[in-house]
Amino acid sequence: MEAGFSQAQAQRVLKQRNMLVMASAGLAIVTIFSLIAASERDRAIVLQPVLTRQLELSSAGVSREYLELVTRDAAVMMLNRSPQNLDYWMDSVLKIVHPSAYGRIKGDLLKIVNDQRGSSVSQYFTMESMRVDPQSLMSETTGTLHTMVGRQEVGAVKRTFRFDWNYTGVELRLIGFGIVVPNKPGEDAPIGATEPAPQ
Repeated sequence: MEAGFSQAQAQRVLKQRNMLVMASAGLAIVTIFSLIAASERDRAIVLQPVLTRQLELSSAGVSREYLELVTRDAAVMMLNRSPQNLDYWMDSVLKIVHPSAYGRIKGDLLKIVNDQRGSSVSQYFTMESMRVDPQSLMSETTGTLHTMVGRQEVGAVKRTFRFDWNYTGVELRLIGFGIVVPNKPGEDAPIGATEPAPQ
């Protein structure tokens, strides 16, 4: 009698063990497939800037709309400065710079800050047009760069500025910035011909 009971108990435990092993194997397979699917799927983040439309970032690449918006904001930030906001201006620009270009760009910004600090010279940029290329991660903006001494405007020159970007994961960072050098008066140079931004 005890032998029969023990055998029935052993059969029940064996059946439970087999079911547990099968459930564990099934969960392991599901987990492996989930990890494979997650690693191959592009990550996406939905942004809601202060705009009339939503934007989506994907690790597959940067969209034209997002590159336009970042270029617009970078141009406004980088090309509008006065002696009163130099430290904030430099810190703000460096926040969007890629680590590979950080030292070089910080050196260029420090020259501008040292030259402009204590002066009464300021500048602002009125944007007129923009061109972006999401494939090469390049954007250009054209407009008038105004120079002020005190409250008087002493210069207004039409300029085209180029921005070079790095896109890693879902992060767009600045790696280069400069004036597009014209071939001859009134004609823009081909993409790639730049000189450092004005000081």
